[in-house]
Amino acid sequence: MAPLVVVAMKRGVAGQPQSEETALLSEDGGAVSGEGTHSAAKLMETYEAPPKALILDQPQQWFAAYTKPRHEKAVTRQMGARHIESFLPLYTSVRRWRNGCRMAVERPLFPGYVFVHVPRRNSVHVLQVPGVVSLVSSGREPSALPSAEIESLRAGLPQRYYEPHPYLVAGEKVRVISGSLQGMVGVLVRKKNHFRVVLTLDLIMQSVAVEIGIDEIEPFHS
Repeated sequence: MAPLVVVAMKRGVAGQPQSEETALLSEDGGAVSGEGTHSAAKLMETYEAPPKALILDQPQQWFAAYTKPRHEKAVTRQMGARHIESFLPLYTSVRRWRNGCRMAVERPLFPGYVFVHVPRRNSVHVLQVPGVVSLVSSGREPSALPSAEIESLRAGLPQRYYEPHPYLVAGEKVRVISGSLQGMVGVLVRKKNHFRVVLTLDLIMQSVAVEIGIDEIEPFHS
């Protein structure tokens, strides 16, 4: 079996249930197509602003918008309607109903957060979106996330198996040396006979575990 890596961050597609017993549902009950319980590429909600969007003033930065509980998907849709670029990574978990039917339900990878890509001076537009409570800030100024980390997660998660992981900072640190996650630093953990790298976004204190090959990592000493 290939080693696994844990990283702290999929694209939604409307469709029909996969089978009579197993179907992929959103939290609000909508069906989502896709084969496999963790099809990241099909479970990533994102909106990319058009070239002439009003907010497309340089430079743009990634910020974390804190939402009302269970409003992440609604906020992402509102962002799209307002031409605000956003990123909502999702994962699936299988839920068994009382009648024995199993349903794959998509959930936010980082509950309560939607990532937005805007110039700092336009961050006020994000606060006007229904469902947004605040922007993660340091003092009175919103705190920008490292762009390289967000872009790596956007590119790398759809290509790998991943799942949420408790916030983790202690442990043997390793650096990814190949693939779309190259350059990211995480904590190496073992789950049964597999290895995973846990990637953490310290700003929001959230982590994600990602599968990775042992030949894709090297020890990291800060």
